[in-house]
Amino acid sequence: MKAQILATVAASALLGACATTPGGEIETMADANTAGANIPQGTGYFASDSTLPFHAPDFSKISEDDYIPAFEQGMAIHKAEIDAIINNPEAPTFSNTIVALEKSGRMLGRVATVFFALTGSNTTDRLDEINTEISPKLTAHSDSITLNPELFARVKAVYDNRAAMAMTREDAKLLEDTYEGMVHAGALLTDAQRARVKEINSELSEITTEFGQEARAAMADQPVIFDTREELAGLSESDIKSAADFAAEKGHPGKYAIALQNTTQQPLLPNMTNRAAREKLFMASYHRADGTTDIDTRPLVAKIAALRAEKASLFGEPDWATYAMWDRMAEKPATALGFMERMVPALAATQRREAAMLDEAIKADGGNFEVKPWDWYRYANKVKAARYDLDEDAMTEYFQLDKVLEDGVFYAANKLYGLRFERRTDLPVYHPDVWTYTVFDRDGSELGIFYFDPFQRPSKRGGAWMSNFVDQSKLWNTKPVIYNVLNIPKAPAGEVQLVSFDNVNTMFHEFGHALHGFFANQTYPSLSGTAVARDFVEYPSQVNEVWATYPEVLSNYAKHYRTGEPIPSEMITKIEAAAKFNQGYDFGETVEAALLDMKWAALSKEQAEAINTPAKVTEFERKSLEELGLEIDLVPPRYRSTYFNHIFSGPAGYSAGYYSYLWTEMLDRDSRKWFMENGGLTRANGDHYRETVLSTGGTMDYFEMFRNFAGRDPDVTPMLEARGLVPGDEAADSEVSDGALPADTAG
Repeated sequence: MKAQILATVAASALLGACATTPGGEIETMADANTAGANIPQGTGYFASDSTLPFHAPDFSKISEDDYIPAFEQGMAIHKAEIDAIINNPEAPTFSNTIVALEKSGRMLGRVATVFFALTGSNTTDRLDEINTEISPKLTAHSDSITLNPELFARVKAVYDNRAAMAMTREDAKLLEDTYEGMVHAGALLTDAQRARVKEINSELSEITTEFGQEARAAMADQPVIFDTREELAGLSESDIKSAADFAAEKGHPGKYAIALQNTTQQPLLPNMTNRAAREKLFMASYHRADGTTDIDTRPLVAKIAALRAEKASLFGEPDWATYAMWDRMAEKPATALGFMERMVPALAATQRREAAMLDEAIKADGGNFEVKPWDWYRYANKVKAARYDLDEDAMTEYFQLDKVLEDGVFYAANKLYGLRFERRTDLPVYHPDVWTYTVFDRDGSELGIFYFDPFQRPSKRGGAWMSNFVDQSKLWNTKPVIYNVLNIPKAPAGEVQLVSFDNVNTMFHEFGHALHGFFANQTYPSLSGTAVARDFVEYPSQVNEVWATYPEVLSNYAKHYRTGEPIPSEMITKIEAAAKFNQGYDFGETVEAALLDMKWAALSKEQAEAINTPAKVTEFERKSLEELGLEIDLVPPRYRSTYFNHIFSGPAGYSAGYYSYLWTEMLDRDSRKWFMENGGLTRANGDHYRETVLSTGGTMDYFEMFRNFAGRDPDVTPMLEARGLVPGDEAADSEVSDGALPADTAG
């Protein structure tokens, strides 16, 4: 996801100044409002713009040895640029202070963008070493800017005079974000408090980087080893061959190895007929990084929680959640918690009912046991197949990777927005499996470049995400260079690459983020595209999923890989009918993870400091989950604390923000309803959504943005209906309150 990269870059290049300029050499601050300042010149690859189209990174010219010198030079240049702003003898103005800040740090932003893209998608031992070394330096560099009292004095002078200034909406938003961002960083704290914030930030940078590396190692470097082929009964020949090859690669010839995926549940479990093997795979996933093996992230979790709570207390806030949610659409922890907790009664009832249903299915299948998490999806799929006559393996045969992308994802973008895509092979890529495309806009002009990195590999972290190599910016006249990263298991050589329906949805989802970036239409890169609130950024991507099963789109890409026959309409009808099935688990694991995140973020300083041993981390997690009132032993959270990368790895990320997936689903489902009520897949609808949402970046209030699109405030009812959690629905066992949002979310 771009938000993660932005957060990392923001830690090194204060106000998102990571766009590139159309030209050769980097434009220093001496060229902009600071004539005569002594700004050093950078050297090496990252000192100048790429000569490739749209300044896309030239990976053929970048080596691992380039990063440390480029980071060091970038920080030195950025520091000199900031000093030039501070020492400018002219009175502070919007141009010589706020815009000058926006223009600063461009070399640093350039190297950070590429480096952190690779540490996520194609890392190496050396890149991990560099990350460990450079992250605390970047944090200290950021703090030296955001906590600089002289710089803040100039920013505050401009901010205090804003009523007398003539500014565009975007100018005003940039000024507001700059001022409030520095206040949030600690500009109004005492000297002693600022010093402690710097220490905390440095410690957090080191520890969260270590957490991410350890969590990835627990997933990528510790596969589950099986001794016999019989243990993998039920898996396809291709899966078994891949397991044998992977075991040999890991030093276990003659055995079988399965790599863990990032979530608690594992995708191969439903097909495994050997119950003991299912349990072994599930428990290895569930207990990863909790000390069961030689990797234990619990001490890191305890330190992160304590440091965050202490930092919040320095700002006079009761907990990290209150501090972290300052710029969110929901604004307050109570709003997010209330939004989630209202779903719990119906969800808990659904979990209990579904567990009883699965117990009956197990008994009917000849089993003499009650359902456990490692059994859940196997028997849920059996019930779903019987109830809806849905064969998911047969369905996969209609989803060929390249056709899903080009005839599905791209086709929908063409129909809605008039986009056109051309595959290209002339651009250097960071891995041979990466595909590239030029994207053409509705008027025929080049809109940007798209990189597609679909396959799972040990050098890639789990999950799927989008980010930019180059941001759109009118300030620098740059267009977006965007990448999507997924983790689709790669088919053996010579076989057609098919994908599951879940991965089809993921492809549409991540390209929704890409559209948000491609349609950016901002002057300032720090407000461009997906530079929006954490609980808003997932909204456009979720909306884009609706087109995966839209009849016109589906008939264009979902064709049998052997016969070319289109997917039967009745199969899609069954998919849609089955969408509300198994919500006790599908929805439950996400709600549990979101509420667990909030539990960690809601700790006071004293409470967090008391969780000071690995055992206490486990105890707190268990107690927090039990308090939810959900069936946590049957439905564990999507991520346990020990591998919850979203909230404990790298910058703050989704900490106190994992609820965002649910919050934005509310916006998404309400928006889908709008699209369908207004004609569905039409250029008029696409252009309207582009103009009101996708092109606005972070330039306005999010409720105002939604009202501009839908003509009203968002309503939670369509989401609850889609999840089967409303009275009278098949999956609703208890009352759920009306669909109006809580009063304090109205803006």
